[in-house]
Amino acid sequence: MRQGTGCGLRAASQIALAALALAGCARQAATPDVASGARPSADEFVAQVNAELKPILREVAAADWTQATDITLDTQLLSARANDRYLEYLGAATERAMAYADAPGTAATKRGLMLLKLQTSAPAPSDPAKRAELTEILASLGAMYGEGKYCPSGPDSCRNLDQLSETLATNRDYKALEDAWVGWHDTARPMRPKYQRFVELANEGAREFGFADLGAMWRSGYDMPPDEFAAETARLWGQVKPLYNDMQCYARGRLAKRYGEDRVPAGKPIPAHLLGNMWAQTWNRIYDDILKPYPNASIESADRELAKQKWDAVRMTKSAETFYTSIGFPALPQTFWERSMLVRPRDREVVCHASAWDMDDANDVRIKMCMRPNEEDLFTIYHELGHIYYYLWYNDLPLLFQNGAHDGFHEAIGDTVNLSVTPEYLHRIGLVSAVKPSREAVINQQMKMASEKIAFLPFGKVIDEWRWKVFAGEIKPEHYNEAWWQLRTQYQGVRPPVARTEADFDPGAKYHVPGNTPYTRYFLSFIIQFQFQKALCETAGYKGPLHECSIFGNKAAGEKFAAMLKLGQSEPWQDTLEKLTGTRQMDASAILEYFAPLQQWFKEQNKGQVCGW
Repeated sequence: MRQGTGCGLRAASQIALAALALAGCARQAATPDVASGARPSADEFVAQVNAELKPILREVAAADWTQATDITLDTQLLSARANDRYLEYLGAATERAMAYADAPGTAATKRGLMLLKLQTSAPAPSDPAKRAELTEILASLGAMYGEGKYCPSGPDSCRNLDQLSETLATNRDYKALEDAWVGWHDTARPMRPKYQRFVELANEGAREFGFADLGAMWRSGYDMPPDEFAAETARLWGQVKPLYNDMQCYARGRLAKRYGEDRVPAGKPIPAHLLGNMWAQTWNRIYDDILKPYPNASIESADRELAKQKWDAVRMTKSAETFYTSIGFPALPQTFWERSMLVRPRDREVVCHASAWDMDDANDVRIKMCMRPNEEDLFTIYHELGHIYYYLWYNDLPLLFQNGAHDGFHEAIGDTVNLSVTPEYLHRIGLVSAVKPSREAVINQQMKMASEKIAFLPFGKVIDEWRWKVFAGEIKPEHYNEAWWQLRTQYQGVRPPVARTEADFDPGAKYHVPGNTPYTRYFLSFIIQFQFQKALCETAGYKGPLHECSIFGNKAAGEKFAAMLKLGQSEPWQDTLEKLTGTRQMDASAILEYFAPLQQWFKEQNKGQVCGW
């Protein structure tokens, strides 16, 4: 996954829209008027909510888009006020919905009533002052993240997240990497008291909705009891953990050769600033010069050709659109090109985190991204268009069903397409050289993929593991940072490059924490995208190794894919998954099948190494 992409109820995971962070609900549904004076039936009530939410969410989307693309005190205020009105309506509607708990109604109505309680990732208390405080805190946290800069020697020395991230990706001086890492993480320190208060307020709102805490509320959105869902994520992690451990051992050995065993000792966690990414969540930026198994084999990055051919943001986005239309999806609306923000503006502060937005029920879909001509951003735009096409396919459903089957589905769509962006495909569009089929080339390509897909898995689990414990009160405010690093070491096998204390708030250095975007969706998406790909490749009649399959140009696969997307959240995800894959359970066997050649190679390479941490 690219650096933490996501989607919210109206807009895909922008920081300002912290109150609306389920994966991609759109709007729709013309509904009959309910006769005044009499209490509507359950069916009429749900139809009324679908209709009334539509203009409210349109206003929220407009206010949040404005704030995310022009961060000022004024736009923060507008965003906070719009979200306050939304939360006021949602709280009242949810309270009214309780009267229909045992009322007769269609299956769709009962599902709509259940989903109504889950339409926000930050339920506000019913007290108006507390509700306003919550929305203001969230808008402020979003602005603090978006405006974050490291200025070691005054204003002229300031670097933003983009610039600091580029240092981590390209610099190989240990101390320079440490300086960039510490500089960004220290920007999150002022968030700590605000986040602590946010937890108190959001938990109060969740309890008013009938949940034990906000984490329990988040885990209730998966068509199974919260505790059962937690066990399910643990089961999936258990499936992939051996592969990750093998990769961590290999990466540690390579980093030790580069930086010295004294800095990267065997059998110990890896310093988190050495893996090419601010959060060590993906390792692809150290692939070429550190992780690449066979330097002379022919797998290469698209970076060189993107620069040489002067690809810009529009051309990169057109390339992604062409893939989707090749499998039978429609062309993007003209308004997409007119209203999206594809590059960082020069004249204002923006939230550059890539996100896909669904503004209304009239196909006003947009991308917000600060695109650069590199392979990582190319894959990101292919991913983000997965959200956009999901929006477009389910746009005719009632509003409460305009969402992914679960939020991991929304993240998995574009990444499934990215699995088809194979070396052969990149060669076909002129961005890499012809691939010479050899074992070395296969291992190189698998390592390149694993530096994103496998390296990410434990981080995908850590963020919500930490937040679930925070919301439940298991992690107290005085232990926020200590617990954060305990979990990161436990799952990722990484450690901070310098000592960190409770004066720090390192979780806030990751977009999704101040942005209040649930994160387990990404972990799930990295599992199920391989399930989706295996099913689509079978539909396309493909017979070879899973890691070589591309569905580019295959209308049969596209038709089956679209049939799933059209269902949105109208039925339990188990039913939706079964229609595409033939199974009702999320399962990591496809990802293990995909990376089987690499895991066998790891076993050979790690012989005699001190693995683990």
